[in-house]
Amino acid sequence: MLRSIQGRMLLLSAVAILAALGIAGWAIAGVLERVVTEGIDRRLDAEIALLASTVAPDGQVDRARLTARAGALEAGRGWTWRIDGPDGAIGSADPPRLRPGPVAAPPPPPGVPDAPGAPPAPIAEDAAAPQGLDGVDQAGRTIHARRLRLVTSRGTVSLLAAAPRAVVARPLREALTPLLVALAILAALLAAASLLQLRLGLRPLARMREQLAAIRAGLRERVDDDQPVELRGLADELNALAADRAAALATARQSAANLAHALKTPVATLALQLRDDPAKAAQVARIDATIRHHLARARAGATDTRASVRIAPAVDDLALAIGRLHAGRGITVTPQVGGDPVAAMDAQDFDELLGNLLDNAARHAATQVWIDVRVASGDARRIVLTVSDDGPGIPAADRARVTEPGVRLDERGEGHGFGLAIVRELTELHGGSLTLGERDGGGLAASVTLPARHQSAGQA
Repeated sequence: MLRSIQGRMLLLSAVAILAALGIAGWAIAGVLERVVTEGIDRRLDAEIALLASTVAPDGQVDRARLTARAGALEAGRGWTWRIDGPDGAIGSADPPRLRPGPVAAPPPPPGVPDAPGAPPAPIAEDAAAPQGLDGVDQAGRTIHARRLRLVTSRGTVSLLAAAPRAVVARPLREALTPLLVALAILAALLAAASLLQLRLGLRPLARMREQLAAIRAGLRERVDDDQPVELRGLADELNALAADRAAALATARQSAANLAHALKTPVATLALQLRDDPAKAAQVARIDATIRHHLARARAGATDTRASVRIAPAVDDLALAIGRLHAGRGITVTPQVGGDPVAAMDAQDFDELLGNLLDNAARHAATQVWIDVRVASGDARRIVLTVSDDGPGIPAADRARVTEPGVRLDERGEGHGFGLAIVRELTELHGGSLTLGERDGGGLAASVTLPARHQSAGQA
């Protein structure tokens, strides 16, 4: 996953989403807890206010008033209240164990009465709101308490109101459950949005990869110029690289072709002149073989592996041209192409290959030349091209020898005996094969197998 740009960005997005939602959930939970706790504190403070109203300035508790107001105090499991003063404790018999609070201040000296004969009023130790405390009761339940200490003339009176911690946790849990569900849904939506954003954002890269594959397959010559700003420079460099490679291949192929044409005719002529001298003919054949060997290597090195040619138009054009050349003899060339096959070879090589086959067939045909092209049976990666004629054919014993350079079985007419040799060389150069056989009804049937190039949506 870390080797993929999309995987890395998805991982970073997932971490960022989880971190953001975790912080948000933590913050919201803290706010909710504070709100719920403040609500419980207000209820406990109201109880403490009730308890404080029953304490006289001298620390004595007005039990009658306490009994009258006891109905307003919270009652239930875990809810407790307690008054601890100079006269003892009133309320819960089992006081909760609380975490230590601030040390109580010593009682101040007796204050000045507000009016003649009036006792001083009780004074809160901290002169502020009650203090919040947490602890456990005798049953082991966690509690939340509020405590207020009053300073009276006879000493300190401690007022305590406590509630089970569950009254804080329960509404908090009830609020957090839908919150967590909402956060989970939000996380899923954000993850889906991130995935969609990455797919849309990286789609130009996938499209460029498809176009590069099409260039490599010979189905197009360049990638689209209409690219996002971030990829435009890369597209320009790739197009320049493809153009330079195509130019280099064209130069190499042209040089090989020029050398082949420059040497083919002189060597063929020399071979014909010296055929009566076996020793010299053998040396010329050796020269010819060496030249062809090195030309084949040069040509193979310059072969464009991306090249492709649509066979149907090329067959139609060459059939028409050969038919016109031999129209004076009444030769008819009939092409038949199944579908729209594409061969994985250069268009010039295919024209030269088919041109030599057609020229050889037309020179020996009586009246008819047939071209048949179809995908190989059981192997969609191969194309079978067959050129047949109604001429005298070639004896089986001579079919292997006739594809050698300079070999002619028929000395009449023009030609140097290189046509089928060139066809064999071109076919083998592209990974195919040449087979010579007999046509049903008489005549030669020359079949070549060529690699097929599958077309794709990226074809330009």
